[in-house]
Amino acid sequence: MNETKTVSITRKRLLQKGYLDAEHPLGISGFHIEEQASDNERIRKLLATASKKGNAGGKPEFIITRENCMDTVIVVECKANINKHESANRDKYADYAVDGVLHYASFLCREFNVIAVAVSGDKESLCKTDVFKILKGSMKSGVEAQHIGDEILCWEDFQQLIDNDPETTRKKLHQIMEYSQNLHDFMRDEAELTEQEKPLLVSAILIGLSNKTFAKSYGTIAEAEGAHSLSQELVGAVKRVLSSSNIPKDKMDNMFQPYGFIPVHQQLNEGDLLLTIIKGIDENLRPFMTGHREMDLVGQFYGEFLRYTGGDKKFGIVLTPRHVTELFSEIADVQVDSTVLDICMGTGGFLISSMVKMMGKAGGNSDKIQRIKQSGFVGIEQRSQMYALAAANMILRDDGKSNLILDSCFNDGLTEKIKSKHPTIGMINPPYGKKNDKYSELHFVSRMLSLLENNGMGIAVVPMSCAVSYSPMKEEILKHHALLAVMSMPNQLFDPAGTVTCIMVFRAHNPHNPAVATWFGYWKDDGFEIVRNQGRVDAKHLWKGIRDVWIDDYRNRREVAGRSVLKSVSAHDEWCAEAYMETDYSTLSRKDFEREVKKYAVFKVIHEADTVQGETDE
Repeated sequence: MNETKTVSITRKRLLQKGYLDAEHPLGISGFHIEEQASDNERIRKLLATASKKGNAGGKPEFIITRENCMDTVIVVECKANINKHESANRDKYADYAVDGVLHYASFLCREFNVIAVAVSGDKESLCKTDVFKILKGSMKSGVEAQHIGDEILCWEDFQQLIDNDPETTRKKLHQIMEYSQNLHDFMRDEAELTEQEKPLLVSAILIGLSNKTFAKSYGTIAEAEGAHSLSQELVGAVKRVLSSSNIPKDKMDNMFQPYGFIPVHQQLNEGDLLLTIIKGIDENLRPFMTGHREMDLVGQFYGEFLRYTGGDKKFGIVLTPRHVTELFSEIADVQVDSTVLDICMGTGGFLISSMVKMMGKAGGNSDKIQRIKQSGFVGIEQRSQMYALAAANMILRDDGKSNLILDSCFNDGLTEKIKSKHPTIGMINPPYGKKNDKYSELHFVSRMLSLLENNGMGIAVVPMSCAVSYSPMKEEILKHHALLAVMSMPNQLFDPAGTVTCIMVFRAHNPHNPAVATWFGYWKDDGFEIVRNQGRVDAKHLWKGIRDVWIDDYRNRREVAGRSVLKSVSAHDEWCAEAYMETDYSTLSRKDFEREVKKYAVFKVIHEADTVQGETDE
């Protein structure tokens, strides 16, 4: 038996999966394929005592890494004898392929997510392969390697298996939030940036780092030419990325304008402040973009910045929580051929969650993916700063051709342009106005519904006052559109803003029939709780189970005591479950009763005063 043949078979499979080619046996552009040892200092240190006999450095057959994926490594161990594939206890590291590769992985997973590949056999038709996933730090906490298949996959597929792991998502999101607080404090205390400038600088740096030339040279530029040259080069990199995204010039100018403060900001153009921020984002954030495009990263940062400062006092912006944007996609049952409209898109949270849903249903079909990116979304935003953030979000997801419009959604000149896109689903979290505002929340709902295709579905999260009080707009909406469902949402959904909200679901261009019952859901407990220094989070991991129950009840129009009810309503009725729902008294305690009475008293105070705290936006 000849282990060299096993290595050759493995190399051929790596070639087939795009890691190398005939001209680049050490890896095509972006890949590094090393044998027996690594030039990567982190890997070399981890394997320094990883020999299978415990007395020297470990020497796997292949060690594969990729640029911009600094947290993942693939390690491969080969054995010629197929009978030496795996021992009963996986503890014969020198003799068996599976045992050996998991031994190496136990060292590497201290700092990396590891894909461990064991190959045995020197005849291609009889070769045996097993692949395992080991998350960073998991073996230290007693979690065993997870078997994920019997073939070598392309890097993207392996990375997706890592990124889609719930534990990976939880850890990454925690790291992002932790770093965002540190970055926010640094920007505030050292760079003296305003609340509007902070998220714009973050998005500019992320866009700039997507330009390979800037990503490789920013350190050299700062060292050789200074901070002012670095800020100018950053702006230049943003321009180059925008230009390559095929965005029309007028739209590109509108998008680029909010970044104009960067080359003239005094603190950013002195010392090494800008370099420190860029380097920190490069190391702490950029790796999370690969394979994790479902994260509204810029929006997450914006939300964190606002939370740390108690909200954007000037504009009163509170971002839609990510689990709510995902919930909208479930309510709408977004399909691969849907076109989603958001007429007050903010940072684009609803559009991004819908994109993730569509991409998942595209099944890798390139034509479907192209259609999704080119015409699956329509977004309107009238504030240039928010528009820039939304457009940056899309570009960072390789979607520079999104139909994003900088304008007021009430501009009648946009009507035909929007309708020509044939939007089938509308999702909005409109600005929450005050008494003297020209447009109420229901004006935004009506406008969204008017732009949808016939039988399209419109979903909005609005203050509960819109549901419980009569207004002419309720009557106007029901003349043209059917009210399908209303869900009462958690009181602290938009913490720290105190607005109590509900979700309304409509069928567009179908006049409401008061004889047909509307479904009302009592969705007050989403499992989230306020945790110090983290905000409102799913600390006990209850959300997925709760969401699945909610969606199942909604889709089946199920009536459940204490949870949902069917009721025929008109514009003069209250649109909320609390007004009609039966209580399941068998589970009600005195403590529960007292708590609900207190909650109702607070609710009455808030809404009788007819005050709304702030304005919400994704």
